[in-house]
Amino acid sequence: MPATSFDVIVIGAGPGGYVAALRAAQLGLSVAVVERESLGGVCLNWGCIPTKALLRSADIFRMMGRAEEFGLSAADTGFDLAAIIARSRKVAGQMESGVKHLLKKNKITTFMGAAHLPAPGQVSVTGKDGKTDLRAPNVILATGARARDIPGIEADGELVWNYRHALNPPRMPQKLLVVGAGAIGIEFASFYNAFGAEVTVVEAQDSILPVEDADISAMARKSFEKLGIRIMESAKLEDFSADNGRARVKITQGGDTQSHEFDTVISAIGITGNVEDLGLEELGITVERAHIVTDDLCRTGVDGIYAIGDVAGGPWLAHKASHEGVMVAELIAGEAVDPIARDAIAACTFCHPQIASIGLTEAAAQAKGHDLRIGKFPFVGNGKAVAAGEAEGMIKTIFDAKTGELLGAHTIGEGVSELIHSAAIGRTLETTEQEIISTVFPHPTLSEALHESVLSAYGRALHI
Repeated sequence: MPATSFDVIVIGAGPGGYVAALRAAQLGLSVAVVERESLGGVCLNWGCIPTKALLRSADIFRMMGRAEEFGLSAADTGFDLAAIIARSRKVAGQMESGVKHLLKKNKITTFMGAAHLPAPGQVSVTGKDGKTDLRAPNVILATGARARDIPGIEADGELVWNYRHALNPPRMPQKLLVVGAGAIGIEFASFYNAFGAEVTVVEAQDSILPVEDADISAMARKSFEKLGIRIMESAKLEDFSADNGRARVKITQGGDTQSHEFDTVISAIGITGNVEDLGLEELGITVERAHIVTDDLCRTGVDGIYAIGDVAGGPWLAHKASHEGVMVAELIAGEAVDPIARDAIAACTFCHPQIASIGLTEAAAQAKGHDLRIGKFPFVGNGKAVAAGEAEGMIKTIFDAKTGELLGAHTIGEGVSELIHSAAIGRTLETTEQEIISTVFPHPTLSEALHESVLSAYGRALHI
């Protein structure tokens, strides 16, 4: 029989939970993980990883269609949706096995089942073999989140899909409506567009990717429309009905209401925290808008209980959850920790073209009262981008005019998800423009566009 008393119990084995468990074990603590579904959580099994596998297939298929542009021949190109999905699921399975190996290697005990907290320091796990009662002075809640349904348009896996259905679809949509133009909605719009679906994206706010800088959102819209995606901003669904396997939808935009018909609808309007059935209210843990309220060290206000990742609120990013997990594990172990700087967490959207950003947008920086220096550099001025046939893109950097502090970096273009880390390091090191300008960037690389963007902010750009 496995032990039932530990130093730390982690509820949820997603990118926050399993990383918290690994770090706690490294620090010499005895650790248990409780997971009700799959090791690796939504991110690894139904989010970050399998979507990237799908989007990789889409990228390759797009490039096959451009073969002649590169002096190549790729006649009679086609795709097998089932094989694309099978590869995605295989990748997710491989990653889940990797997490299982890491937990075992670090002598972390795993309990599969649903957790409930009857009292501080106590966790009851109900699994297929019955109930197990565990004890630990420290409990980390890492239960994640799930897709929110559109009221009256609940996902059924047939006509209306959430992200899980879209990752393992029963068919290829012919005429697809994506409701919500955040990262999830735009990634699915990009994937299905690549394979020939007629895609319409509806967003209630006045721009797609509304958390991004306005210049990036505007350029993204143009790029998506060039690919054939219909974008409807400041739009509202007024009516929905299902008839013979078709969705009949009324959409209002600019005071004009029109009827539309689709064979598939993807709901991508956001997520809600998994806070139910844990016993949180009885413990005195505050839950607001389906998320656990914590302080900046992820403490819930109840001694020994912490909450990390999506269940504890935004930004809803796997890497944020992982870093919170490390921070909490170190806090429990008695190490000195600093709160995570949430405005120094990069975000990436893996559509085509990619989008990546960190820090303040221009509008947000202005609202905070900064005097700004702003640099922009287009990929068409970057030799590597032109040679790769990916000249559509831009890097925008935002500095405080008085101090030279890098306030934000906002990018769009092929490969930018692999560039944004340099701005993240800069933010963490509290770099100024002079340090970036003095850095020698390798040639020919896309990274030179970041250098040129900083030069542009100070009137020194060389290639525009």
